[in-house]
Amino acid sequence: MGDVAMYAALAGSVLSLDPNGQRSAVLRYLIVSFAPFVVVAPLIGPTIDRIPGGRRAVVQITTGVRMLLYLVMAFYSDGLALYPLMFVALVMQKTYTVSKSALVPMVVRSDDELVEANSKLGLISGVVGALAIVPLAGLGKLSPAAALVLGSLIFVAATIAAQELPREAITKGPTAPLERVELRSSGIVLASGAMVLIRATIGFLTFHLFFWLKEDFGLAQFGLAAAASTLGSMLGNISAPRLRRAMREELMLTIALTVIAGAGVGAAITGGLGMAVGLAFVANFSSAIGRLAFDSIVQRDAPDANQGGAFARFETRFQLAWVLGCLPPVFFTLPGQAGFVVVGVIGGFAAATYLIGSRAMKAGKPLPVSLSGRVRRKMVTGVSKRRHPPAPQRPPLPPPPPGSRRRP
Repeated sequence: MGDVAMYAALAGSVLSLDPNGQRSAVLRYLIVSFAPFVVVAPLIGPTIDRIPGGRRAVVQITTGVRMLLYLVMAFYSDGLALYPLMFVALVMQKTYTVSKSALVPMVVRSDDELVEANSKLGLISGVVGALAIVPLAGLGKLSPAAALVLGSLIFVAATIAAQELPREAITKGPTAPLERVELRSSGIVLASGAMVLIRATIGFLTFHLFFWLKEDFGLAQFGLAAAASTLGSMLGNISAPRLRRAMREELMLTIALTVIAGAGVGAAITGGLGMAVGLAFVANFSSAIGRLAFDSIVQRDAPDANQGGAFARFETRFQLAWVLGCLPPVFFTLPGQAGFVVVGVIGGFAAATYLIGSRAMKAGKPLPVSLSGRVRRKMVTGVSKRRHPPAPQRPPLPPPPPGSRRRP
């Protein structure tokens, strides 16, 4: 609710998408959405794991800081000072998201309950956000300052509620070698790669539908697709615990990737507004299930003491993938069915690579090196060669003339 209050107050300025779909405004929105992660990954992530008082203290700090920020923003809602204040607020928002994910394993009784706990948190967030958006948007339109003050009061309540969270011991030093190995285990690496492609697909589909539907049908039809996306995410959160009772998280992620690929291909074959809305629903439904499965894999397999830093790095990768996926439809509008083909191809590639990697992992073989890994390896090799060039070899000495002795 506190997040919705800020978005409602700033809906007409830096956090808005231009109703006319101006691409420069969309690019500004993408930059604003990714910028906080530049701070969260390298700085905030390790702090979450090592701050005295544990992750409960981090949650209280993020709610307390936003409580004060909103009060200050209420007085500068039309000035340039709003931008740095809003940036800090977004950093606190992402820090809270990372802390929440790292806290979940400490409030469940077993690893089998991780998906259900993540599902309930996601469902609560979606339902409360949907219920709060209408009244807070109306208040923000009348008075942005009033919406921010109300948001500040909401964070007062959140700070008090955070007292009930467990206070756990946190690591005091750098990540141990064994823990670094656990963070890079095959299961986590595979799952994170799959989620990168899912997030890129969702980013591409969102803005493909935004520009294509706006030009061919109108913004009202895009609103229908956006509503289908929200409904799909909520139903995905509801369905995930039931799926977890029947299968492991890895199979849930495989099914999510396969469904996205199939839905993209089906929409490309059929086409039309109805299939576009249906694809938005199915893709976000599968994305929600895949994300819950991924969170549970990290919470299950990653070392507890360093999960804050791990989630910070993963969140940064996922947000960057989402932004990169958004860029092609922002720069040029594809025909509807051509965009659906892209969704199907990315989903199919993600499903295939995840299945191949899973089979290699079960067989005890090393995972295939990804394209980014190959590029990174070539870059590292090139830099190493430039820094440490091989010593020039001396030409071999000519053979001595017959009957002579070469001095040693």
